[in-house]
Amino acid sequence: MNKSKIAGIAFNVPDNVVTNHDLEEMMDTTDEWIQTRSGIKERRWVKPGIANSDLALPACQEAIQNAGINVDDIDAIIVGTVTSDFNFPGMAPIIQQKLGISAHVPAYDISAACSAFIYLLEIGDQYIKSGKYKNILLIGSDIMSTIIERTPEGRATGVLFGDGSGAVVLQASNDDSGILSTHLFADGKGVEHLGAKAPGSFFNPLRIDEQIVADRHHLPVQNGREVFKNAVKRMPESIEVALKENNLNIDDVKLVIAHQANRRILEACAKRMNLPIEKMFINIHKYGNTTAATIPIAICEALEQNKFAKGDTIILTAFGAGYTWASAAIRW
Repeated sequence: MNKSKIAGIAFNVPDNVVTNHDLEEMMDTTDEWIQTRSGIKERRWVKPGIANSDLALPACQEAIQNAGINVDDIDAIIVGTVTSDFNFPGMAPIIQQKLGISAHVPAYDISAACSAFIYLLEIGDQYIKSGKYKNILLIGSDIMSTIIERTPEGRATGVLFGDGSGAVVLQASNDDSGILSTHLFADGKGVEHLGAKAPGSFFNPLRIDEQIVADRHHLPVQNGREVFKNAVKRMPESIEVALKENNLNIDDVKLVIAHQANRRILEACAKRMNLPIEKMFINIHKYGNTTAATIPIAICEALEQNKFAKGDTIILTAFGAGYTWASAAIRW
């Protein structure tokens, strides 16, 4: 049974840079307040009229090119997002159409919030191992700026999010490189602590109306204390699972790439694992929390900075709404 490997990877972020100073008047905050609580200095927000698929398309095209294949070689498309272009259909068929890919190719979305990229890797890995598909396009992409509240009332979550997209092409590996293992977890007890309720069938008979909007159910909310407590517990636990599965210890790992939610979370995770902070990749100061896109963006930047190379072992981990969390071990 062949391992799968990331044959091509790319990311795209908007040109529009939004600094903490830009948010000071909008959200009645300060640069110091934001940096102290999150480590974020700036983020990218799409300009009006740009949909999620528009942001994702260049990343998809570059990932396909980097894999050394043509768009016609793609035989499955899977998207992880919570900010699709429409309520339905999903974004994957839209990407399929924009790329000009055959109608015989399956295209669908998953919703696992910030854990989505590793969930995508597990799904794609199983398809490759089974021989079902040969070239799978996986996309983690979100434009959270379109659903946050840009007011002082929305400050606690609004300052955290940025927009971004990452895409990979998964293929069978013909050497020792590839995905060594993936590990997915969830706990529905976290539903109330992180997410956005509307529009949703919970509000039967109307998924959204004036009262739902007045009650702010369409906006993302989080219980920061609960999310922090669970994230710093679950991500290190999932890393330990990946290490044990592959008979590794943390010293065998060249780099840990975790979901970029909050610098304090990343530092706490590193401390819990006795991991030197230099081995925990951090770029949240540049992009904020781009939800499903943080990990592919971080992989791209880590490669550009020569943080790891072919033959190195890296660990991915994420924690998000649901709660969902995950890890993956990869030999590059």
